[in-house]
Amino acid sequence: MQLAQKANDLLPYARPMVFRAGLRDYAAEWGKMSILRRTAVAALALFIAGVCVNPGSADWINLTGAETAPNIAEITILDDRVRLVLEIYVRDLESFEALLPDDWLSKPDAKRPSLADRMKIFSDGTFQIVTEDGTRLQAEAKRIEARSRKDRFSPYAGMINPFTRRAVRQAPADKRVLYAELEYPFEGKPEALTFIPPTDANGVAAVTIGFIAYHKAVPIIDFRYLSAQAKVSLDWYDPWYTKFDSPGLKRHHKNALMSFLYVEPREVRHEVLVRARDLQEWTDLGLKAGAMIGPDEQRSLKARARAFFETHNPLRIDGKPFKPAASRAEFLTISLRGLQVIEEARPLDYSTAVIGIILSYPVKHLPDNVTVDWELFNPRIDRIPTTATDPAGPLKGYIDKQDRRITWQNYLRKYVEPTVTPVALDDGRSLGIPVASLILLLGALIAAALVIRPRYAPRYAWAGGSLVCIAGAVLFLRMAVVEVRNPFAGPPAEPAAARIVTAILDNVHTAYLERNEGELARALEIVVAEKGYADIKTELGRALAIKVAGGGIARVNAIDGLAVKDIGAINGRAGFRTVAEWTALASAGHWGHAHRRRIRFRALMELEEIDGAWKLAGLTVLDARQEAQARP
Repeated sequence: MQLAQKANDLLPYARPMVFRAGLRDYAAEWGKMSILRRTAVAALALFIAGVCVNPGSADWINLTGAETAPNIAEITILDDRVRLVLEIYVRDLESFEALLPDDWLSKPDAKRPSLADRMKIFSDGTFQIVTEDGTRLQAEAKRIEARSRKDRFSPYAGMINPFTRRAVRQAPADKRVLYAELEYPFEGKPEALTFIPPTDANGVAAVTIGFIAYHKAVPIIDFRYLSAQAKVSLDWYDPWYTKFDSPGLKRHHKNALMSFLYVEPREVRHEVLVRARDLQEWTDLGLKAGAMIGPDEQRSLKARARAFFETHNPLRIDGKPFKPAASRAEFLTISLRGLQVIEEARPLDYSTAVIGIILSYPVKHLPDNVTVDWELFNPRIDRIPTTATDPAGPLKGYIDKQDRRITWQNYLRKYVEPTVTPVALDDGRSLGIPVASLILLLGALIAAALVIRPRYAPRYAWAGGSLVCIAGAVLFLRMAVVEVRNPFAGPPAEPAAARIVTAILDNVHTAYLERNEGELARALEIVVAEKGYADIKTELGRALAIKVAGGGIARVNAIDGLAVKDIGAINGRAGFRTVAEWTALASAGHWGHAHRRRIRFRALMELEEIDGAWKLAGLTVLDARQEAQARP
């Protein structure tokens, strides 16, 4: 069958690409490798996983790359039907011929079946959905049209897979697709559904299809390849527990209840992820099954969740019981990029609403041990995943009804507490005067004069004394040196100014590790001038204290690309004024996910030397913008 000229220009035919990559292929490749090579491959895989994730825009990224497959299927299981949305690659149209509109044919074909008959053919042999009793659901076409592919970014596209030694598949350069919305109605509540894509004689998918599936609003899996038939067991009472039979088809965030313990400089945090539906079993939230949670109810529910967790799961630091000094709660959504804070006001489904609770316990230094005695279980949740994260990284584990205690022990041997220190750096404008050498040189001159006209001693004694003084002056040239500011020197050179600005910024960011306002003020006073302190602190809090999702301040791990321009003197003061630009690399962890930011700052700064130490005497942030993360 041929397409009309219009369709030929838009969606040309091509032979379908056969997808045969599967678990057996990876296993076969792995088995052929030597032990040394396996070790190298595993190390490379871990390295890629560690450094190639886009840190600024995602908490978690799908590792399969299925979101860039040539063909995409989005499946949603509703109460009375299955909704299937297809994006069919232009070169794979042959496998989905039944969906092509009649007006795309170059010549009218009177013998071509009607759309209703073609949909029956499609339902029985192209994309099949079968219930547990063998009933094939019949598809109904709701919309079929030409579109451009939806952009689904994958950070691994184009990279070399360490197992297959081949490049990871990228999305097709040709963005044209046939877009189809189909519905498969059913009656009753089937216990299971089996999805069967177009297959060849061996039962393997005839085309490459990446797919994602939802049961109502609950994502059952992240993007995976639909390379053969896939069976999903349905839980109509609680769709959270709907799952595919294949262990390879599951979502990243599959647990309904999780605990995260963060042990950081100046703060211990206990964070919990819990569904509103499960929380309702422990405390009355006033919710009803099947209801939607409106914005006003969400505020009330977050307050109740905070109050509940503030009095449950007691935490001890170095054996002493602690109560949270502060708490926050946010509603989260499970997306293709992991857990995301819901910032806009919108109704939420009761059965899928996830609440993230953050309990904060300020500490003066890293403790020796932290424990949490977990109290909350229910008939469906008897094993809870936990993660304890410290400056060395995360450590995952589980607790259950027999072993309820979450424990973190300080095994860090090279950890150094971050502290704010005075910035005493040479700006290159001082003169070092070697006082001892000058005194000895003066003595040498006097002795030399007495050699010519000796008095009180013979000439050889004065000559010897002069030589000794000269030798001493040389030996003490770098000792007893007194720094005297050069009154004729201008502002510091660019390298010296950059060192001073960098040291000030590092100290400011260290100060913002403090969770107590009093401690923060004392830390800032070391590097901020007393005059104008209030205005500078306000500007620091407004611009340089980087906020992250879930609340709180991100920790700045590094300063990158610092440049100082327009360096000038400050009238009447020992200091300089400059326009500085730099990138702050910041991160914060919440609920097991790292939020990373790259913020480019541009600021007018005044630095003044007071009592031998440099301090920030003025600050105006001119620009602050988040930089786009480089895609690997």
